[in-house]
Amino acid sequence: MSYAIIRTGGKQFRVEEGQSVRVPSIDKQAGESVELDVLMLNGGEGDGPTAGAPLVEGARVAATVIDHGRDDKIIVFKKKRRKQYKRKQGHRQGYTTLKIDSIGESKKQESEPGTQNTE
Repeated sequence: MSYAIIRTGGKQFRVEEGQSVRVPSIDKQAGESVELDVLMLNGGEGDGPTAGAPLVEGARVAATVIDHGRDDKIIVFKKKRRKQYKRKQGHRQGYTTLKIDSIGESKKQESEPGTQNTE
């Protein structure tokens, strides 16, 4: 089974085709497609993993945005003893749920037939 290690939002994720993954917020609407940076790619049967330096050339991971949401609240509490200093603050991190559509090579841009350089 092939998999890829992608980078988004300053974090790395191991993904496979058809998998849903929760990543830090991406500025796309639900239903839009997005391409992600590939750090490492495993070709599957017989092929060893291909590591990028830093990215794998010609590899792409296509995903579709399913929805956006916010994680549970994390309480940030600061206190200094004997000084009557207390601060309580909450934080909710936003996330995006992606569905991995395909892992493979990127589509190469073909030049127009009349503009080829012949020397």
